[in-house]
Amino acid sequence: MIVAALIFGYLLGSIPFGRLLTRAAGGPDIRAIGSGNIGATNVLRTGHKRLAAATLICDMLKGTIAVLAAAYFATDAALAAAVGAFLGHLFPIWLKFKGGKGVATYIGLLLGLCWPAALIFCVIWLVMAAVTRYSSAAALTASAITPLTVWYFGQPKVALLFLLLTILAWLMHRANIARLLDGTEGKIGAKATVN
Repeated sequence: MIVAALIFGYLLGSIPFGRLLTRAAGGPDIRAIGSGNIGATNVLRTGHKRLAAATLICDMLKGTIAVLAAAYFATDAALAAAVGAFLGHLFPIWLKFKGGKGVATYIGLLLGLCWPAALIFCVIWLVMAAVTRYSSAAALTASAITPLTVWYFGQPKVALLFLLLTILAWLMHRANIARLLDGTEGKIGAKATVN
């Protein structure tokens, strides 16, 4: 059951909504825009706010659906599906294992496993994004606090899972961290050119 949940989560998580939605809208390959990332922040750089919002929602929901479907069978299956969905988004088989950075899927998993912590994540993200105008800084800050908030809500096993996911998210953001440190990170809403 655990292996099946992991595979199910991976396949669901690996659906590249940013790529599919921009292509369906007649836009350029999202991987040739800005950071080359398939996530909502990079879709926003195309100037299409609705596509970016749709990408954000779809990338969140694939995480939520994965854990809720697996939770029907067992709690451990839900945790395995969460790991699978997150890895699927980061390393989708359909795009030669080059995916997104996992923030939207992270939030979706959090919604399915500990929704109060998801609300706290979103509040922290919004405050940091408003103050800094950096999506990456907002995501890194909110994710760093998440394992503690999940633990506070009495879910130590889920908190441990999110500690692992946070580490992975930070590793995926290492280029962003470098750009934040040297002042070259792109701000929210800045348009990007096609590479």
